[in-house]
Amino acid sequence: MSRLLIPALILAVFATGAQAQDGRYGPGPDDNTHYGWADVLRVDPVYGVARVETPRQECYDQPVVRQESGGSSTAGTILGAVVGGVLGNTVGKGDGRKAATVAGAVAGGAVGNSISRRGDRTYESTETRCRDVSTVSEQRRIAGYDVEYRYRGEVYVSRLNYDPGERLRVRVSVSPAD
Repeated sequence: MSRLLIPALILAVFATGAQAQDGRYGPGPDDNTHYGWADVLRVDPVYGVARVETPRQECYDQPVVRQESGGSSTAGTILGAVVGGVLGNTVGKGDGRKAATVAGAVAGGAVGNSISRRGDRTYESTETRCRDVSTVSEQRRIAGYDVEYRYRGEVYVSRLNYDPGERLRVRVSVSPAD
């Protein structure tokens, strides 16, 4: 007998669970509410306008002028001054030697600076520049559906946020008219 009792208890537990799940489709919290099915007669989409902002990047080429240095003008000036000073020192005698050394250094510095700057060159190129921009557009979107349906011979209209298809589940509640 206990072999038959265990399967019967398991079956009873599952049957009770199935009834509890079906309870949501049966009468509501009060006994005056129930559910049924209505035939859908017509579904009309209702459109609304949505504002859509689309960010994007806009890029363009801009001409730029660049200057490239061939070397250090300071180093050229110092080297020219040293060479000019040495040459000036070999030219004069006595106090004239000092003046020739100073004059040679100044002239050599100027020549060295000029020579070092000859390596500088200027050229034109383009640079790509980008900026963020937004495009705002208005798009037509479905905001809902006006649904016409028949339940027990009566025709009703409701706005839903989905297309119900051919049949619509309805909740029917009855209460006194007083």
